Amino acid sequence: MVFSNEQLERYSRHIILKEIGAKGQKKLLTGKVLIIGAGGLGAPAAMYLAAAGVGTIGIADADNVDLSNLQRQVIHATPDVGKPKAESARETMQAINPDIEVKTYQTFVAAENILDLIDGYDFVLDGTDNFPAKFLINDACVIAKKPFSHAGIIRFQGQLTTYVPGAGACYRCVFKQPPPPDAVPTCRQAGVVGAMAGVIGCLQAMEAVKFFINAGNLLTGSLLTYNALAMDFRKIKLPKPDGKCAVCGEHPTILQPFDYEHAVCDLKEK
Repeated sequence: MVFSNEQLERYSRHIILKEIGAKGQKKLLTGKVLIIGAGGLGAPAAMYLAAAGVGTIGIADADNVDLSNLQRQVIHATPDVGKPKAESARETMQAINPDIEVKTYQTFVAAENILDLIDGYDFVLDGTDNFPAKFLINDACVIAKKPFSHAGIIRFQGQLTTYVPGAGACYRCVFKQPPPPDAVPTCRQAGVVGAMAGVIGCLQAMEAVKFFINAGNLLTGSLLTYNALAMDFRKIKLPKPDGKCAVCGEHPTILQPFDYEHAVCDLKEK
């Protein structure tokens, strides 16, 4: 790959970094990331990955933009209200960087289609906001041997971790099963500060960038938590896999993705 003059200028601040350089930027340009959810987490992640020059970015989201989204989902603007989120996201990303390809999937991600959706991508970002979707993404990525970034936010708190096959615990290793429907308040019920989505979504984008350039330490085997009111980041070491996990263990019992029941008022960011 030979950089054009425009690419040399666009990515100059990356190229001068010894951890990235021309070689790392080429890896980004040939990289493929699927973002599931164009909401609070997916919005900043998508914008920064587009700006970074990740060559192919998929956006999977079945919802349309709602006025209440705009407080945190910064990839959408007021004129986008009523427009499919995936399409709104694509327009913003390509306005930032026409150098990249954005693929849109205006569909609900479910057991019947998730393996097809993640196929062909190098890295997956979980930008969803409900437990059933998070377990579904985890199981599918483990089965398909796809690295992915998990994150979650509520009120003034957020968390994230990264799964890489063969390196650390998966989401199910740590949390086992989703809580019963309606047992945990959703963002719609409990609220979330808009900037929290920006902080955690950007950290997800950073994990994807580090994965492609193979620099630094990913959050494999660790859970990073953030309390915005206390301005406190904590990195918690997760237990090492014991081989008993239902999906990534030595004798897995989950061999195909399946759908859990969603809460009546789930975390889908409407």
